[in-house]
Amino acid sequence: MPPVNEQNIRLDGKVAVVTAGANGIGEGAAMSIARFGGNVVVADNDAENGERVAAAIRALGREALYIPTDVTHTEQIEAMIEKAAAHFGRLDILVNNAGGSRRIRFMDQSERSWRRHIDLNFISLLAATQAAAKVMISAGNGGTIINVASSEALRAAPGYAVYAACKAGMVSFTRSMSLELSDHGIRVHALAPDMIETPGLKPYFDNASEEMNAARDRYIPLKRLGSIDEIGSVVVFLASSMSSYLNGLTIPVDGGALASSGWTRSPADGNWNLYHG
Repeated sequence: MPPVNEQNIRLDGKVAVVTAGANGIGEGAAMSIARFGGNVVVADNDAENGERVAAAIRALGREALYIPTDVTHTEQIEAMIEKAAAHFGRLDILVNNAGGSRRIRFMDQSERSWRRHIDLNFISLLAATQAAAKVMISAGNGGTIINVASSEALRAAPGYAVYAACKAGMVSFTRSMSLELSDHGIRVHALAPDMIETPGLKPYFDNASEEMNAARDRYIPLKRLGSIDEIGSVVVFLASSMSSYLNGLTIPVDGGALASSGWTRSPADGNWNLYHG
């Protein structure tokens, strides 16, 4: 490791694959990587926005490739990784960002819904990790895999039980892969975002009541939502040599919400109290 300087955060010449990179957190990760010198493959089934993000990356002077990918089909993930490696001749960074859920009580959830959640949030992670790691191992240059989990992986999530279980599995898988792949110089981490202002959630946040905003300020120590660029900044750090001695971490990117864990800020005097509404 050379002495720390501004070049240690650069990703010049590196190639990243970002799943679900056409919007939201994935877009933030893809654009952040590009701003720090990386070339990016945007893997998504949203062609319009996938091409838009790829064009924005090229406007920064980086190379970008949009590859249509439905991550619920393993063969499409494998083909995407193969095409990315063939096009760029290398693969250094994988951001496993694909996932999603809708609120439903577990007792009302069907087996079809279980399997859809598992395919989207967990099987896609396994498939992309295996395919990308094979390329990284073959090249012998190491690499970084960053799994976008959720704060729901670290706490109870009524109404999202299967989704949360998948994300908790992602955190466990991250730890195991950080050991299995360490001999090849591949580092594996996870992020656990909480309330991030993405396009999909923006209408919800924009229409939030005063009561909901007050609750946010009670529960989130930084008293605001996170941005996709704030997720992207952590992705860049983990993918760069600035974090070269970190491995197997799960980092909450949540404004301190996990740390508060039942402690709430009083609107009257600003003091923190346990389990106060």
